Amino acid sequence: MPRANGSQPPLSTTPFQLDSAEAAVIDAIRADGPLSRTDLARRLGTSRASMTSIVNRLRATEILIEVGQGKSAGGRPPALLGINGRLGYVAGVDIGATSLDIALANFRGVILERHAEEADVRLGAEPLLGRAGQIIDDMLARQDASGEWLVAAGIGVPGPVEFSRGVLIAPPLMPTWEGYPIKAFVRSHFPRATVVVDNDVNIMALGEREAGGGQGIDNFLFIKIGTGIGCGIICKGKVYRGSDGCAGDVGHICVDYNGPVCRCGNQGCLEIMAAGPAIAARGLELGQSGESPFLARRLQENDGALTAVDVGDAVAAGDRHASQIVRESGRRIGGVLAGLVNFYNPRAILIGGGVANIGHLLLSSIRQATLRRANPLSTRDLRIEYASLGADSGVVGAMTLALEHVFVVDG
Repeated sequence: MPRANGSQPPLSTTPFQLDSAEAAVIDAIRADGPLSRTDLARRLGTSRASMTSIVNRLRATEILIEVGQGKSAGGRPPALLGINGRLGYVAGVDIGATSLDIALANFRGVILERHAEEADVRLGAEPLLGRAGQIIDDMLARQDASGEWLVAAGIGVPGPVEFSRGVLIAPPLMPTWEGYPIKAFVRSHFPRATVVVDNDVNIMALGEREAGGGQGIDNFLFIKIGTGIGCGIICKGKVYRGSDGCAGDVGHICVDYNGPVCRCGNQGCLEIMAAGPAIAARGLELGQSGESPFLARRLQENDGALTAVDVGDAVAAGDRHASQIVRESGRRIGGVLAGLVNFYNPRAILIGGGVANIGHLLLSSIRQATLRRANPLSTRDLRIEYASLGADSGVVGAMTLALEHVFVVDG
């Protein structure tokens, strides 16, 4: 690959233009890995001669390359075709309410470098997106490449996204971001990149579908529990966003009509009753009152502040008051999930987000409440477990989203 020493990138424009037959080949290889021409012809229902013509076109543009040999069926071993990882770089950016996670991968989606740091979305779009651009530049420089080599970027943000335009609409956590042109800002820094923006929970669901606990499952829910609570919906193998991009906003389902006022303006939302800040606030009360000696000590150590993780540590230390907090949050979340299970009948529910790190008591409480309240037929084969990718689900999903949109199908 030419390096970032003044030489031009290998392709003049992105996204990459494909016809429908070429796109089908790329989709098959992305889904199943390197395949031979015969395998591709069989999977796509075309003749080997036609497949050879399609493959030759993709090889001429260097999108496909031969990556090895398959098993012989008695004659010469067939050549296996894979996506050329050296066509450029892909970035995955997962913006949380209090965190920034970024990964850089080659065009095949193999992660080359990962970075995580604390952040605050309330600072505004430009400072945070500018910081993300700086990190990506630094990553590219360590690959001896420049910004012109970034061919795609997927960005997840914690709020409702109008997917077609890539803008946030009335985001409760980050009101100053509403309508901000995220795509245009990123393209001003990386002019060759295809930029795709989605809700952070959707990209986490994509990450689990691609490389985690959702592999091979066509219908599942990804629940993120952090500063807020959201749901990514995988339906027939694809993200379901709803008519306007806000499907899955389960954190604002009411669980107590007499409950506290949520940041959205309504009372008793699941988020204000059971998310990370609610768990931390209940823990703070226990620490300040002295009912929980563990949390009282942690409060002193942390200069008067507590997080949901501190409450989880208290649970691990055997603190019964902290355990009750976590159980109550789990029961509330499970009650909402039971309704979703009755309505959608998913095969699995995967739990992720920062609060998922507080231990298995939360998961067991969610599971018990869901199974107790949901229809037995809907739960007969239902899996409820922590997401397997952990903190990587967001960046993997963001890169997956970018790679799904870097190819444009003509006709």
